[in-house]
Amino acid sequence: MTILSGIFAATMSVLNSDLSLNVEKTIAHAEKLIDQGCHGTAIFGSTGQSQLISVAEKIDLLNKLSRSKYKDKHLIGTGMNSLGETINFMKIACSLNFKNFLIMPPAYYKYGDSEVIEFYTKIIESIPECRIILYNFEKLCGYKFSIDCIKELIKKFPNQIVGVKDSSYNLFENLKLKNFSIFPGSELKLLKGLELGCSGIITATCNVTAKLSRKVYDDFVSGKKQSANNKLCDVRTIFDRYNLISGVHTYYSREDKIYKNILPPLSLLSKNEEKDLIDSLKDINFSNKSSLAA
Repeated sequence: MTILSGIFAATMSVLNSDLSLNVEKTIAHAEKLIDQGCHGTAIFGSTGQSQLISVAEKIDLLNKLSRSKYKDKHLIGTGMNSLGETINFMKIACSLNFKNFLIMPPAYYKYGDSEVIEFYTKIIESIPECRIILYNFEKLCGYKFSIDCIKELIKKFPNQIVGVKDSSYNLFENLKLKNFSIFPGSELKLLKGLELGCSGIITATCNVTAKLSRKVYDDFVSGKKQSANNKLCDVRTIFDRYNLISGVHTYYSREDKIYKNILPPLSLLSKNEEKDLIDSLKDINFSNKSSLAA
């Protein structure tokens, strides 16, 4: 079984002026991130506004993404609370030969480990061919994976539970498992995570830091002295001052106004925040213009 590893961008969804999904530009954006150095992308993660985009639009994108030159490099997020819709969406994705999924437990309701295990059990029993990256992000869904829960899921489904994206940061330093991918959700954790045996990162700001992140990853793998990690961490620290979705959309919108389109209740940065973001990036001599306007 192939172990997933590397630099993955939680890629952005590009919207038309009427806030419908621009499928072609969303795919082009993801492909450009791979061209810049990402090993792959996570489509319809939090950064892709997955919880706000219709199922019909997601299916439309999957159909076109199945013809992408980088088809095998994408993780497919679900971003749905409904178990039935999640299963139906995944069945369609699997029929198009997508097998790797990023799945967060449902939001809103309170629950514990046993309920989470039952949620993933229902999915895997319906789609045994799937491979699931668990999405650990308590801030958004209200639940934080425990090490015991993950171990129980792997014991029950060793061929389907293949990794975790850790955006709560309670796992990447403490979870030690063979043949299991661990992806911290921030560039600030990339180098330390690699040193601890993690697999890479899946992050929103890889929409901006793809080249720098890949440089840090490649230098670690090849045993070279780190020359890019400090700047990479500086860039992430600047973006962390803001809502990350707002930040990356505002950053890209300077070159292409289509990135100004964002689904409520999300919004762009204010004018003052935008000025602070751009000035702060200039202060550390960071420019990534070649990444803009897919």
